[in-house]
Amino acid sequence: MENSAAFFGALLLIGVVLGANALMYGIVRGLVRSNKKSFLETLGDSFNPPGRKRKDSMNELRQKVAELNGEKEDPPSQT
Repeated sequence: MENSAAFFGALLLIGVVLGANALMYGIVRGLVRSNKKSFLETLGDSFNPPGRKRKDSMNELRQKVAELNGEKEDPPSQT
């Protein structure tokens, strides 16, 4: 009885490790096979939170509008 329980426990552990490896392989393969960007660009984008990129683009847009209106350039407020 003890040998069969240990055997099934070992099989379960091996299955979990192999499953985790297969999952990681799929994630990395998805990053590498992205047609839009290179691997490093995709990897860098995955570390940046999505709100940060949107906020930076909005600040850039505000600066351009201020330049076009002829206003003096001042740093955006953090509200």
